[in-house]
Amino acid sequence: MYKHHSEIGRFAPSPSGQLHIGNLASCLLAWLDARSAGGKLIFRMEDLDPERSRKDSEGSIVRTLKALGLGWDEGYPDAGYSQSERREKYDEAFELLLRRDLLYPCYCSRSERLAASAPHPGEKRNDPGCKCRHLSALQRRELDKSGRKAAWKIKVPDKTVRFLDGHYGEFSENLADSGDFIIKRSDGVYAYQLAVSFDDMDMGITRVVRGRDLLTSTAKQIWLIQTLGGDVPQYYHAPLIVGADGRKLSKRYGDLSAEALLCEHSPEELIGQLAGLLGISGGKPESASELLEHFDWANVKKNDIMM
Repeated sequence: MYKHHSEIGRFAPSPSGQLHIGNLASCLLAWLDARSAGGKLIFRMEDLDPERSRKDSEGSIVRTLKALGLGWDEGYPDAGYSQSERREKYDEAFELLLRRDLLYPCYCSRSERLAASAPHPGEKRNDPGCKCRHLSALQRRELDKSGRKAAWKIKVPDKTVRFLDGHYGEFSENLADSGDFIIKRSDGVYAYQLAVSFDDMDMGITRVVRGRDLLTSTAKQIWLIQTLGGDVPQYYHAPLIVGADGRKLSKRYGDLSAEALLCEHSPEELIGQLAGLLGISGGKPESASELLEHFDWANVKKNDIMM
C-alpha cells in the first residue's frame, strides 16, 4: 500500500474538534520539515477513539490544511489511512506481542491506575509492573468470572532508551521508571502508544514532527517499533503554543479555532503569523512555499510560546 521513499513525514491529527493554532504550528513544521528534506507527506487520520472522533471534524481539518496550502502526497481519505480502518493490523501486532509473552491483562480501575503513580524522573522503580503483572492464571480466571473487564498492558524491560531529538538534542529514559503501559483498553479500543508506533512503522515514516508534550512517549514508541521489527523514525519535537494562563491549547475547548482564524485572516497572513510565533520568519504574510526557501530548524524556538 505504501510506496517507499527516501524521506517520509506525516500529518496525524485526531478529529476530536477543529484544528487550533497549536495544531497548525505542528502541521506547518511537519510540512516544512518533509519538503525541505526532499520528502513526501502522508496524511493519517487518528480517529482511534470512537467516543471522541467526529466526521465533521475530519472535514474541518481537511478544509483547513488545503486552504493553507499544506498539501500531502498520500493518505486520507483513501482507504487504509484512518486508524478506525486499521484494527486488523493492530490485532496482528497485538498477537505478536502476546506470543512473545510481553503482554498481560490488567484489571485495575482507572482510579487505581492513577493512584499507583510512577516515580519521579530519575528514581529507580524496583518493580516495573502493576500488581496485575503477577496474578496467577487462577486469579485471572476469578476476576474474569466476576465481570471485571481487563485492559492489556505491555511488560516493559529495565532498559534505557537513548535517542537524539532533531530539535531538543539528546534524551534518555529507562522504561522501567514509568512502568508498564496500556496498549489495549478494557473496551477493546487500541491505545495510542501501540497504534501510533505501528502506523509509523507500517507506513515507513522516517520523520515525525509533533509537540514537545509527546517527548515523554518517544522512548516507549522507539522500543515498541524495535520490538515489532521496524525502523525507528527521526523525531523532531516542537514548542507548544500555550494560553495566557500557561495551559496547552485544546481542540475540545475551541481555543483559537483555525477555521475561525481563516475567516478573519488570509492564508498567507495566518501562515506568516504562525511562522513568526515559531521564530522561523519575521511574521509578514507568506505562503508555506515561500517559507520553505529559508526554513531551518535552528531558527525554531525551544521555549513554549504564550499567546
